[in-house]
Amino acid sequence: MQFNKSEWHERFRASMIIGLPKETKADEYRVGLTPGSVHTLVGRGHRVLVETGAGAGSVISDQDYRAAGAEIVTHAGDAWAAELVVKVKEPTEPEYQYLRKGLLLFTYLHLASNRTLTEKLLATGVSAIAYETVQTASGALPLLTPMSEVAGRMAVQIGATYLLKTQGGRGVLMGGVPGVAPANVVILGAGVVGTNAATVAAGMGAMVTALDINHDRLKALDDRFSGRLQTRYCDTVNVRQAVYEADLVIGAILIPGGRSPWLVTREMLPQMRTGSVIVDVAVDQGGCVETTRPTTHSNPIFEIDGVLHYCVANMPGAVPRTSTFALNNQTASYVATLADNGLAALQNNQALMNGLNTHRGQVTHPAVAEAFGLSYASPLEVLVA
Repeated sequence: MQFNKSEWHERFRASMIIGLPKETKADEYRVGLTPGSVHTLVGRGHRVLVETGAGAGSVISDQDYRAAGAEIVTHAGDAWAAELVVKVKEPTEPEYQYLRKGLLLFTYLHLASNRTLTEKLLATGVSAIAYETVQTASGALPLLTPMSEVAGRMAVQIGATYLLKTQGGRGVLMGGVPGVAPANVVILGAGVVGTNAATVAAGMGAMVTALDINHDRLKALDDRFSGRLQTRYCDTVNVRQAVYEADLVIGAILIPGGRSPWLVTREMLPQMRTGSVIVDVAVDQGGCVETTRPTTHSNPIFEIDGVLHYCVANMPGAVPRTSTFALNNQTASYVATLADNGLAALQNNQALMNGLNTHRGQVTHPAVAEAFGLSYASPLEVLVA
């Protein structure tokens, strides 16, 4: 039988062992691979080891994975022993024992706000690709986008909940009623999170103001909402004025791979409305509010100077069924590429190359290096070395 070059590659590509451990971050119910993604990988000749119960939080059973061709393993260490480990959130301290040289890790990392994990990845020599820094030539962040969409929409729902007096808020209804003004919602950042937050807030009838430094983004929002929201340039004066008049502030600032700047400072809080709410979606990258600190779904809120802060670092984890499938819609093709080719895939895929954060003890993303004052090594150079 004769095969052309493409058919030969499909038939005889090297098999890879892929591990899917159960998430260990507090209140995290998403999972890195759906049965559909597993079925695709197994069909391409790879083995997938799924830790028992990994999909339970997303209503995916071990039997669902078995039916897709996965092997169910009892211990987390068995899944972590794979060549490629696919997760949703960054490794937590109990998982540090599994980090090792030669491991290819594909997950959200947000290293610029986590020096401990950065140092652990460097010390163990892991090759770590972060979903949030996989970036196409156009500047798009395809693996961050689906969770940003979820978080942006959730931010308004959550803000509306905590504006209730029974939850400690101002007692303001988002859409108001005839004769009574609606809630004043201020969105810092007009990217994917900000746009989705604006969609829900405007849909609920709130008065919405979005701030950004990118004129094209502001124009796109203005065109999309046809006067149903205000857009303002994001400078210090405009931020202060908007925040002081806000019932709900949504932090939606993103510096790809880097730490978010503080737009709302500690000294601004006493001037904000008592019972107002801050939902800082940027908390994964350190937050765009100076008083932000990570919280959990079990204990999501804290109050400073009468202002409620919601700073849950894995917001989409509260809607895991939606989030898991939305994430896999974007990650599946990248996982398949890595499984087929290993690190060699990066040399032919610039988006994946941009996603490499650490490799064999070196920092390979400039924003991570800048965040901690570490040396930066070009990913292309370290991969061919």
